[in-house]
Amino acid sequence: LPLTLAAPAAVASLAYLRAKTSFPNDYAILKATVLGALYVRNCVKNDRVNLFYELEKHALDPKTRDHSFLAIPPHIPKDVATPADLKGLQATEWSYKQVYETVLKFAAWLKQEHGVKKGDMVAIDYTNKTQFVCLWFALFSLGAKAAFINTNLRGKALLHCVKACKAKLLIVDPAIEDALTDEVRQELANSVQAVVLDDVTEGRIVATAGLRVPDEERGGDKISDTAVLIFTSGTTGLPKPAVVPWKKFLLSGRTVSNWLGVKSTDRYYTAMPLYHSSASILNISVVLHAGATTILSHHFSPKTFFASATASKATMMQYIGEMCRYLLSTPPSPFDKSHTIRMAFGNGLRPDVWQKFKERFNILEIAEFYSATEAVGGSFIKSKNNFGLGAVGRAGTTLQTLMGSQTAIVKHDVETGEPYRNSSNLCERVNPGESGEYINALDPNNISDKYVGYYGNQKASDSKILRDVFKAGDAWYRSGDLLRKDTQGRLFFVDRIGDTYRWKSENVSTNEVAEALSTSPHIEEINVYGVALPNHDGRAGCAAVMLKSAPSSQVLKEIAAHAREKMPKFAIPLFLRVVREFEVTGTAKYTKHGLREQGVDPGKVGEDGLFWLPVGAEAYTEFGKRDWDGVVGGGVKL
Repeated sequence: LPLTLAAPAAVASLAYLRAKTSFPNDYAILKATVLGALYVRNCVKNDRVNLFYELEKHALDPKTRDHSFLAIPPHIPKDVATPADLKGLQATEWSYKQVYETVLKFAAWLKQEHGVKKGDMVAIDYTNKTQFVCLWFALFSLGAKAAFINTNLRGKALLHCVKACKAKLLIVDPAIEDALTDEVRQELANSVQAVVLDDVTEGRIVATAGLRVPDEERGGDKISDTAVLIFTSGTTGLPKPAVVPWKKFLLSGRTVSNWLGVKSTDRYYTAMPLYHSSASILNISVVLHAGATTILSHHFSPKTFFASATASKATMMQYIGEMCRYLLSTPPSPFDKSHTIRMAFGNGLRPDVWQKFKERFNILEIAEFYSATEAVGGSFIKSKNNFGLGAVGRAGTTLQTLMGSQTAIVKHDVETGEPYRNSSNLCERVNPGESGEYINALDPNNISDKYVGYYGNQKASDSKILRDVFKAGDAWYRSGDLLRKDTQGRLFFVDRIGDTYRWKSENVSTNEVAEALSTSPHIEEINVYGVALPNHDGRAGCAAVMLKSAPSSQVLKEIAAHAREKMPKFAIPLFLRVVREFEVTGTAKYTKHGLREQGVDPGKVGEDGLFWLPVGAEAYTEFGKRDWDGVVGGGVKL
């Protein structure tokens, strides 16, 4: 070939090879993982299995001690309308040195006044404030452990969490002191001391000398030992305390920091609650490993998010759940593109939101991950184009060759909620494009090397371990999630096990139904679940929706038409429940438990509008007591 043709052909071939094999993606993940593993090995070798040492390193280094570690965004007044109105508004900055010195003062208070020592468990019930971080690292500095309490919990749920973690001390933010009712105080009186860290107490603490205990008082920990406890969201019952071992804090923080390419000049904005692993592990820990800055917002506000990010000079942002959809639902604003955010990192960004979010807010790169607080491993993908749209990870040829044996997707039995077993009582892998439960390999002789489970709850911990999967004696971690992988190595989330239901002898994914229906111009928000019906097999689909306008007959007809266009007949929700608002967890995840329990009995749905799609009907129509009685009596064809 002539040189003028050969060069472009070679470039095109190389680009094709890069895309086909995913080598750049694989190399970035492998490099970050190896560097993370080497770092953890060095921590073990030097008996420095504690994140406190990362804070101390930056705080004592003359080059980094005055660099901002924590930044609290300014309050955005209601009359702020343009970026020019932000003049004079700036974040409150806490340097690494300032945080470190405050940490040592809190450590002195904890040890001298409350007798906190190595191995003790202390519960922190605090909103997103610098005090949370200082208390957390003060405990680390003493070799003690922290249990992060969901600040929304009250009464029975709060008591359950404090008792479940066997805390010696409970420290409460004065902003949520109302959680300490007389009943709660009385119940805790004999076992746990509850302290409200009010202004007077804090003033006394910061006026005293700090205390740095000798290294040996925090030394001796193994990487599988507990660093903190983080409670599950409790969407299906009382929260469970998931153990976050040092390995996850150190390895995940270092690996993700390397993979994202975080620099010391980065300012990483989070509105996620610190009691959640996304903020604590995938923000604070990630930032520490890079010597960067966390911009810690007190709460998530769609209306002021990008104004706040602009004023705070954010370069990265963290998202989870429906946050990006909430941001898209706000009216166009001059702040949409006034910020300096180059990357958004998080999980749960739906395909129908992904590209709209990138384009409207000028986000150059989306970095998506899949994991859970108690999970083993995770998956990652970075995307500047549409190739990664909707994916939660990607493993190309290199990653599959080197690490493919550590993960699998196995066939799932919807009826039992368990992995399918063949005639040999072994599990089977799915084919590309098919969904199944995502599992991770464990060492059957040393389970805790990768998986620690739930604190003080062996039964719950064991329920996540699957044995005799592909051969007798092997062990795997159950994610509890249905995923699928395509022929290009992209991994997609399908549904939570238990959320997927069976109707008309077909498996229905609530997540896929929600994605299909959410593109209707009439639907603002949607939450899909299966409901049990008396005298009928399986579960019928119900979509709880927030509509953009009143549920007129025309709107209900167009929603039904949209459903028929976008999905097979068996997957179309039989019921619509029109709600005014959704109950969500502290991390913006919709809860389904209450909706499932209420079902579609008109007497249990309160003031919500209930509609259904009878056989042969063109539109959803009102579902009342007479219709319910017909369903219960078995006289209605569904």
